[in-house]
Amino acid sequence: MADSITVSSSSALDALLQPRSVAIIGASDQPHRIGGRPIESTISGGFGGKIYPVNPKRETVQGLTSYPSIRDVPGPVDCAIIAVPAPMVAQTVSDCAEHGTRATIIFSAGFAELGADGAGAQTRLRDAAREAGMRLLGPNCIGALSLSAGWYGTFTNIQANVRLAPGKTAIISQSGAYGAHMFYMSQRRGVATDLWVTTGNEADIDVAEVIAYYARHPDVQTIMAYTEGVKDKDRICDALDLARTARKPVIMIKVGDTDVGAAAAATHTASLAGDDAIYNALFEQYGVYRAQSCQEMVDVAYACQTGNFPKGRKLGIQTVSGGVGIQMADEAVKTGLKVPATPDELQGKILELMPYAGVRNPIDVTGQVTNEPEVIGKSIDLSIRESGFDAFAVYLASTPQSPALKDYLLATFKDLRERHPDAPMALSMIAPPDITAKYEALNIGCFEDPVMAIRAIAALNRFHEVFDRAGPEPVQGLPEAAIPVPDHDISEAGAKSILASSGIPVTRESLAASPGQAIAAWQSIGGPVVLKIASPDILHKTEIGGVLIGLNGPDAIAKGFEDIVTRARAAYPKARLEGVLVCEMVSGGVETVLGVTRDPVLGPAVMFGLGGIFVEVMKDVTFRLAPFGIEEAHRMIDGIKGRAVLDGVRGAPACDVDALANALSRLSVFADENGDRLQSVDINPFVVLPKGAVALDAVIVPRPDQSQTSKPD
Repeated sequence: MADSITVSSSSALDALLQPRSVAIIGASDQPHRIGGRPIESTISGGFGGKIYPVNPKRETVQGLTSYPSIRDVPGPVDCAIIAVPAPMVAQTVSDCAEHGTRATIIFSAGFAELGADGAGAQTRLRDAAREAGMRLLGPNCIGALSLSAGWYGTFTNIQANVRLAPGKTAIISQSGAYGAHMFYMSQRRGVATDLWVTTGNEADIDVAEVIAYYARHPDVQTIMAYTEGVKDKDRICDALDLARTARKPVIMIKVGDTDVGAAAAATHTASLAGDDAIYNALFEQYGVYRAQSCQEMVDVAYACQTGNFPKGRKLGIQTVSGGVGIQMADEAVKTGLKVPATPDELQGKILELMPYAGVRNPIDVTGQVTNEPEVIGKSIDLSIRESGFDAFAVYLASTPQSPALKDYLLATFKDLRERHPDAPMALSMIAPPDITAKYEALNIGCFEDPVMAIRAIAALNRFHEVFDRAGPEPVQGLPEAAIPVPDHDISEAGAKSILASSGIPVTRESLAASPGQAIAAWQSIGGPVVLKIASPDILHKTEIGGVLIGLNGPDAIAKGFEDIVTRARAAYPKARLEGVLVCEMVSGGVETVLGVTRDPVLGPAVMFGLGGIFVEVMKDVTFRLAPFGIEEAHRMIDGIKGRAVLDGVRGAPACDVDALANALSRLSVFADENGDRLQSVDINPFVVLPKGAVALDAVIVPRPDQSQTSKPD
């Protein structure tokens, strides 16, 4: 897997982002034009290297000597911008390669976005560049830049909109327009950025490679990313793992839809999976914060600038409004934080300060703060020292801009920061930028929206947990006797046999070809049994009366056998009947659903959820990319809303969650090793008992292009 990111060496993208010499091919003397803006911005930005405009029709461009072709440029070129019509791009790329250019940015459109012919032309560009050892950004992108280098390799007007000195947040966007939007919003939110890349059609350099570059870059602390989809699982997983190992938060927006398979009607897993579900699995495994809007993205990046990541989930809330405090507490619970009661002794001390206050948590100082502003600092100080909470959120409304209180409040928080320099703290308040900046200078994040203040704290805590987590666990491969997924349709009996050979527990059962064999199987099991029709052509057995439950005694077994076979032949005359499966009855425990689906890019993903209404109606499921170990399986189990059911409710015993986690991990290894042959798996129900767990039913669907068998009418 490591080889997938080796192309992202520092020198490869340094030429793009830290060039010492640049050429603009298609250069314009008019600064507002596509070929003119990079020159004007780079000159204005104070670039210290060489700038070579290329335009055969002009001797000078914006006061600089112009050259007819890049072949005529007198010095080496680290990075060239290509801003010429699409029909001229191929020759221009060839000229750049011949000149020894290390990287090119292709603004020009008219390639893969237009269809097969354009995609072919784009592939030829990539191949020509790779043969010469030259990197390509784009085509159909709007460029890259580095504020600290004064290099503006873009035709957007970013340089004129820079408000902040270069900072430690870096931006990568597949979409050019959205990438510019991210930059503008970051500047307005106070997120100090430096490096910025848009990848466009991604003929060569893609989002994953840039994330890997940022993960290695010593001056990058936080990564903001936008993508419409990734092209290579190993590249994106390696890149995100590099960022996690480097303890660099990745905040990402993912949009777009993907068809994840043609078997949605055949299994719960495939019908519940979708582009979002599979990408959520990727983000959960690698600790990416998935933002739902650009505002949320920049707010979380803003919070990351403090570098102050809460080490636990216990949150203390102080507010001047009881209602807002409740809203903040609700959001804290929704985001996985805890809002424990203030310790009794501390409650007493705060009540001595404020007999009128609500002190349980949230601590409500009420509107009396205008008469007694000193109580805010004292109560926060007491909370930080004695509560045992991990982070603190304070809602101040518009008090910080009050003429009578603004100076006192600012002095109060300066004192708090001096006393508690490392306490994670977020303020929700309304104030003009000059006042807000004074609180930010104390390394305290400020949010107008109290809900976003809570989300930011939750995000920071989640990053801490991710960074402290060990890397992906090594997983044990399949047993030598494991049966691979065949290239034809499989009955339940066949599916269970395959799964059992891979270490996934299934019911005791036998396949009977006659009533006599069914009776012998019942006798061997020694109790009530379930009879099921066994056919690779009948997946939904209950719909035709192909399942009988709780049969006991030879007469019941014999009659049940005949009834099931008769119904199957009537419903599916052309179906291949293997016989009747005689299964042990399993009682007690909690029904869950395990499954596998296959994403066309990210490969097989494992699903888990509780059975019954939880999966049918609430769709309370989680996914993870295969393969994964026991610890990730436990995190997967903990991720469902109905997790408490497994701990025992209404007197029921707790379930063997370790056995469940082991089964999920084994299923992930099975899915990974059969990835090219497997479309989906549905193990439903998978019953988790007080001791052990077992699959009661299973469906395995081979990949459609692997199966040569058509379904019967």
